[in-house]
Amino acid sequence: MDTTSIVLRLAAILHSLNPVVSAVFLAGIFASHAAVRETRRRFKTTKLRGPPPSSFIFGAGKDVLDSPEPGDVYEAWSQEYGVVYEVPLALGKKKVILCDPKAVAHFFAGDTRTYGHTALDKVTLERSVGKGILWAMGENHRRQRRSMSPAFTYASIGKLTPVFYDCVYKVKAAWDGIIGANGEDGAVIDVSQWMNHLSLDSVGLAGFSHDFGALDGKKASVTRVFEAFQDSSKRNDMSSGVFLLLQVFPILVYIPSPRMKLVRELHYAMVDVCNDMLDKTKKEKEAGALDGREKSIIEVLVQAERADTAFYATREEAVAQMKALLIAAYESSAVNLVWALVELARNPEVQATLREELLDCHGDPTYEQLNKGLPYLDAIAHETLRLHSSIPDFERIAEEDDVIPLSEPVHTKTGEVVDSIRVAAGTLVGISTPSINRSTAIWGVHAKEFRPKRWIEKDGIAKKAQEVQGHRHLLSFGDGPRMCIGKGIALTMFKVVLSVLVKNYVFEMRDGPNTVIEMGRALSVRPKVAGEQGARLPLRVKRYEG
Repeated sequence: MDTTSIVLRLAAILHSLNPVVSAVFLAGIFASHAAVRETRRRFKTTKLRGPPPSSFIFGAGKDVLDSPEPGDVYEAWSQEYGVVYEVPLALGKKKVILCDPKAVAHFFAGDTRTYGHTALDKVTLERSVGKGILWAMGENHRRQRRSMSPAFTYASIGKLTPVFYDCVYKVKAAWDGIIGANGEDGAVIDVSQWMNHLSLDSVGLAGFSHDFGALDGKKASVTRVFEAFQDSSKRNDMSSGVFLLLQVFPILVYIPSPRMKLVRELHYAMVDVCNDMLDKTKKEKEAGALDGREKSIIEVLVQAERADTAFYATREEAVAQMKALLIAAYESSAVNLVWALVELARNPEVQATLREELLDCHGDPTYEQLNKGLPYLDAIAHETLRLHSSIPDFERIAEEDDVIPLSEPVHTKTGEVVDSIRVAAGTLVGISTPSINRSTAIWGVHAKEFRPKRWIEKDGIAKKAQEVQGHRHLLSFGDGPRMCIGKGIALTMFKVVLSVLVKNYVFEMRDGPNTVIEMGRALSVRPKVAGEQGARLPLRVKRYEG
């Protein structure tokens, strides 16, 4: 009997049953199918060692979630169980963790093809940013990335540099006013809020020719919702438990909560403003007002909407790309800048060395100088990204059976020594970004220190770290086909902002060098001074007098 006949026979049987019995029958079929798939996965996947579950319900998940440094937990497990191991998650679910550069490179090379989004990622990405480049997989992802790539060339990013300077000089004017009104040589300033507004206005103007006016004190709907996330409290035990169970039951994301309400408000606010910006740009293009001008991100998206282009994009996709860039600016770019200012305040000698390099430049650095002429600024940018990546981890589902090679052998549960592992389709595979970026096994004994000179010194980058194939041997922008398309813009804006602020101000920890920094929870996780409400990070900012 062929498959079609079987399906028709089952349909006839179900039709003859009452609805309750039919539902139970179907549930039994799906449960049996899931059990068979799980049995196959366990049989075909290499049996790896790993930590025992600390909780029957949550596995070892809470060990990671409750740690102030999750990367250190993964690194400790790697030292005990080897460069690949298995972690028990909620309700018996398991995840293979990769801490080996060769395995990590193989994983990223297969991203969007061999490895795909988890069910949870598909739901959360669709609800937060839509079916854009972050959500798409396979050929769909390649098409969307190609449609956007003209806006992210070296030359295109260079044209944006004056916009970044204009925005940071707005910050300087405002800070000069605050310090002047304070009647002293300095003032306490919440740098987190200012970097949020700076990043949002910068990407609005540079990418979409739209001024959100955040630096001018305007409260656009998007800005208001972003700021509401800033006031979110840290996770409590209940929200932590729900977060861990989401890995097993993604449908829980639909349960109403104050946080999910904010996510939906942000979605609708961004959809409205993005559609308005796209319509405005489309009219300008049709009127010829954009002729002869370097294509901005929004112009590239408008052009991609045309059905006769090779790499088209739908309106839904164009809106999703814009939403992703806005969130990346407000969260990732702003958080990177905040961490840089914290590290400079903690390390006054590093701050002084950077200031000296910038003052020797005589005037604002050009785009070419920002990229090739200021090695210490570049070192600080990459050391900040290394120590404080805004992407905590990468998690994918194996779409097909795979064999992952290793650069060093590991012992399996059965005592066998292997230099590769088998992964069956359906296996959850993950990488902890900080456990790679800050691993002492990969980066050496000073891996946990903020040490920019490692990027300048001969042999400053450990040989093992050079095996990591991400941008500058880091996973902060991911790797492979899904490497962050906006990394050039992010680095340029970072360097422009620091070049102006460090030349003009001296940064100190408000409560002294031993000020405790903890992780707060806004839209994503970000640094805050311990005890501060929300995700605030006040620093003492003084004018640099020379």
